[in-house]
Amino acid sequence: MATVLDHDTDLNRRMEELGRRARAAARRLALAPRAQKDRALRAAAGAIRARADAIVAANAGDLADAQRKGLAGALLDRLRLDPARVEAMARGLDDIAELDDPVGRVLAAWKRPNGLTIERVAVPLGVVGVIYESRPNVTADAGGLCLKAGNAAILRGGSESFHSAQAIAAALAEGLAAAGLPGDAIQLVPTTDRAAVGAMLAMDEFIDVVVPRGGRSLVERVKTEARMPVFAHLDGVCHVYLHEGAEPAMAEAIAVNAKMRRTGICGAAETLLVDRAAAQTLLPRVLTALEKAGCALRGCEATRAIHPSAAPASEEDWSAEYLDAILAVKVVDGLDAAIAHVDAYGSHHTDAIVTGDDAAAERFLAEIDSAIVLHNASTQFADGGEFGMGAEIGIATGRMHARGPVGVEQLTSFNYRVRGTGQTRPA
Repeated sequence: MATVLDHDTDLNRRMEELGRRARAAARRLALAPRAQKDRALRAAAGAIRARADAIVAANAGDLADAQRKGLAGALLDRLRLDPARVEAMARGLDDIAELDDPVGRVLAAWKRPNGLTIERVAVPLGVVGVIYESRPNVTADAGGLCLKAGNAAILRGGSESFHSAQAIAAALAEGLAAAGLPGDAIQLVPTTDRAAVGAMLAMDEFIDVVVPRGGRSLVERVKTEARMPVFAHLDGVCHVYLHEGAEPAMAEAIAVNAKMRRTGICGAAETLLVDRAAAQTLLPRVLTALEKAGCALRGCEATRAIHPSAAPASEEDWSAEYLDAILAVKVVDGLDAAIAHVDAYGSHHTDAIVTGDDAAAERFLAEIDSAIVLHNASTQFADGGEFGMGAEIGIATGRMHARGPVGVEQLTSFNYRVRGTGQTRPA
């Protein structure tokens, strides 16, 4: 018992020290001019490119360990880095540098009858904690976004991506040093000990908001234990609805891309809804294309009557997040039924309608209560980079402060700046 106590005490002290250093760095970052932050981002991008071979080598070690442990195929895909993905990380940092500085924006301004002028001005959140699994690229995305928004970041990657994250963090540290910014602005938790997660979630004195990126168990734990606000989503149960007004070639292309481009991301479609009025026309073409792409289908009775190779769907399939090449397919009786299904089984993440009927599309966009709703586009566009945000720290499905891709603007808060000429408030 004494050994455990000593271990826990030591870990908590180390985590608190990370927090203190992050808080001190955040005070400096809040005042850093855009040019200095952008210089750090571009230098970090250059360091990632220069260290690309070392990053891929570190990742190969992580992949080998993960394969020995039996990590699922979709999770291995999230973990895997290759030269193209390393370049995408570097390009993401360059893109973040090109964004306008979110700090110091005047969000609103007005003047009171007594002569006071009031401005609502964007300011950094402070210290952002990010807890993530598998995806080592989150190290660069989260670190870069927090830096641009004037926040310090404490990053806790998963044990399966530990060496990859360390290699990427070293490049970020090189960028900070090149710009004369504190190295403590982006800190990687230097242990795979799971107790570090609990320690982070109790550090509300040092961490202002926490962002979990990973499976349901991680997100549920963070939402349950965190003493600070959380930007999170539990599941990505995303839908593509093929309305009776869908053009068949477009329906096929969007359905295949939404499911199969990358099956392990949270924006991958998990359920395909098809209008009964168009099912005989759309289903054979679309489902054949999905099967040719390697997708296993689970369909309702009406779906299987048209496409018998689909396996029977169970009630659990309608709320499943497969994160794999599996798709649930259901025939629905029109737009009202499609909206009702998404409302009953969806996760408020990302949902799409394919149709040439603009009125139906507008109803879907207005009535689906999801963070991202699309018309005639793949759900795989649920990504901050695709939204022009440079990258994202995650996708939030809550309704407070941030919703959808969390980019640099969402990583700011605001204060009120009031200027007077000697006014006092009457008794």
